[in-house]
Amino acid sequence: MTADPNQPQPAQPAQPSQPAETTASFAALHRAEEPLLLPNAWDCASARMLAAQGYRAIATTSLGVAAVAGLPDAVAATREETLRLAFALGSEPFLLSVDAEEGFSEDPDEVAEFARELYAVGVAGINLEDGCGPVDRLAAKITAVKSAAPGLFVNARTDTHWLREGDLTDTLTRLDAYRQAGADGAFVPGLTDLRQITALVRRLDVPLNVLHSPGGPSVADLAAAGVRRVSVGSLLYRRALGAALETMADISAGRTPSGAAPSYGEVAGLATGRGDMP
Repeated sequence: MTADPNQPQPAQPAQPSQPAETTASFAALHRAEEPLLLPNAWDCASARMLAAQGYRAIATTSLGVAAVAGLPDAVAATREETLRLAFALGSEPFLLSVDAEEGFSEDPDEVAEFARELYAVGVAGINLEDGCGPVDRLAAKITAVKSAAPGLFVNARTDTHWLREGDLTDTLTRLDAYRQAGADGAFVPGLTDLRQITALVRRLDVPLNVLHSPGGPSVADLAAAGVRRVSVGSLLYRRALGAALETMADISAGRTPSGAAPSYGEVAGLATGRGDMP
């Protein structure tokens, strides 16, 4: 039976030293003097464009990957799209972290197999979220992932401040369980109160990831509070869509569009990995 070239092909086992070196470098960025400012890309061109600007690590955004494919976010619909993007970018010179929603399965073994495939192609980290479901469900997935891909940096996300009002006690209970399951980092999107952020940092023995929020604490403020990783989620993708609308409004009104725009050739090169931004 001929393999479908449009579907991701099974990953071949990578040399053990390569993923270990990759993930060690990624983990080290969480212990650097400055917090890891992690941009989120949605396709090959956006990832390579950001890397060309000097960002050593790039993450994916599940919303962006889903929207590009015409699929819903956060309902385990984009496993193949996410895997395909990881296969395309895993061997790039920058470090890659993949947003895997809740792992695209309720079965810890299936989540672990997905993580193993990411690890084998050079992915450095994975985000797994709880969607505020049962604590033991995500904990079991984390344990399975760390068994299948020990060096993969697991960033455990709890949605207590994203999907709920935000209870610090519940947040700590969940993060403690995920840490005990083997998580390497903790992620609390929607948390913007610096006092609560500082309290979490003091309680956690793993790096805290906070989602940058326009109008919220600055990166400098978050750094002062002890945050070790600041990601931007779907913001860049949504801003790109906003820029498209603004450009069309300018054209319709007879104005010259403002703002930067890579050339056709630059984007074509980035999309195929055969060019770089100047």
